[in-house]
Amino acid sequence: MNELYYEDMLNIQTERKKSEVNNSTFYHPYEPTPYSALEHLTKHYEISSEDHIVDFGCGKGRLNFFLHYFFHPTVTGIEMNEVFYRDALKNIDSYLKKVKRNDDKIRFHCCKAEQYKIQPEDNRFYFFNPFSIQIFMKVINNILHSVEVTNRDIDVILYYANEDYRYFLEYQTSFQLFKEIELPNLYNKNTYERFLIYRLTN
Repeated sequence: MNELYYEDMLNIQTERKKSEVNNSTFYHPYEPTPYSALEHLTKHYEISSEDHIVDFGCGKGRLNFFLHYFFHPTVTGIEMNEVFYRDALKNIDSYLKKVKRNDDKIRFHCCKAEQYKIQPEDNRFYFFNPFSIQIFMKVINNILHSVEVTNRDIDVILYYANEDYRYFLEYQTSFQLFKEIELPNLYNKNTYERFLIYRLTN
């Protein structure tokens, strides 16, 4: 199934336009996770309606709407770019009209990732290489502080994982690699084409 199939099914517009750039040294350009990758992830990684998923650098919300449609978790998107944030809010309206729900389980916040206050119920955190290792470390430390306050199991999901991210998680935190999901037909050509799931169990 191609990108347009899902865009039509969800009644959203999340594709990146060539003119859309993020003029920041620390925050990387917007690039939505391919729907084919999301399909593969969810075949090999369980997501339930009880999960609270936070997508850092969510852009226009593709991951949020895809997961909500099929698994109905609570999904929170964090986006610092005001234009993308407004597009995400427009997508909420069009998505809810299509699925005919009034739902408070889809949320977006316009702020820098490190400024988002981790909620006690947040338990899954998604990163598609959205920013520099310096920002990533701050976000992970915010998550770890949250766990100290509210003890719970945590998963960090990395797509197209930055080597610095991996090194930090494996050697400077208590996260353990839980699962590696390689994308068929892509990983053999590019070893970044995989999901790495790190788990913190308490």
